[in-house]
Amino acid sequence: MTEPVRIAIHGAAGRMGRSLVELARQDARLRLVAALVAAGSDLEGTPLRVPAAPGALAYSTQLPEAARAQVLIDFSSPAGFDGALALCRARRIALVSGSTGLSGAQHTALEAAAAEIPVLHAANFSLGISLLTRLLRVAAATLPQWDIEILEAHHARKLDAPSGTALALGDAAATARGQRADALMQQLGHGRTGPRTPGGIGFAVLRGGDVVGEHSVWLLGPGERIELTHRAGQRDIFARGALAAAHWLAARPLGRYALEQVLGLDD
Repeated sequence: MTEPVRIAIHGAAGRMGRSLVELARQDARLRLVAALVAAGSDLEGTPLRVPAAPGALAYSTQLPEAARAQVLIDFSSPAGFDGALALCRARRIALVSGSTGLSGAQHTALEAAAAEIPVLHAANFSLGISLLTRLLRVAAATLPQWDIEILEAHHARKLDAPSGTALALGDAAATARGQRADALMQQLGHGRTGPRTPGGIGFAVLRGGDVVGEHSVWLLGPGERIELTHRAGQRDIFARGALAAAHWLAARPLGRYALEQVLGLDD
């Protein structure tokens, strides 16, 4: 019988981190060996489950060598990401990261780390979004003159717009057309914005209620259009995708990987 993959979760105090902890404990493919929180966190030293058995796993600020983690899953922040990446490079641990808002320098560091360890970073760990991205690449390349509109909706508390996933979809479409994303993307605006650039990529944003996340891509041509849509009904889908990625990445050699490859879409 194959041994479970030993994983550590970095950013375990956050909403995604807590979901990862709970789902990892239920996944027979995985063994959770550490739940890492920031120094000074109120959770430090708290058992993951109460009441706790003697020696039960507790939230920690350090990853013990004895944990023998094979993969670290990072859902922290741009500030926390640097420490997670440094830890993985020092210990030769594979890294799955969903931290967003990374700087150009941090993306460069991620690329450099791929020469030493297996690395997989994604703005969205929904497996459905991964497949949607693949379908969009095919459609955008096949119909290069068609306009593209990306509509996204999220809950009222979301701070950024367009969403990171919407921007990633726009980047995927532009790349599929052999162009730079910033050359094709239409700015959000209002009033007399003038005619759009043919073949451009536009964005529309909706905010309200408790919408987990919806992304629709319209490809519009003369007299017809194609619509590709993904709706997230619960936040657990992102944690499940990250755990699937961690299980898959544990068996890979050093290098940079994409979530599409977890689905077997690696051509």
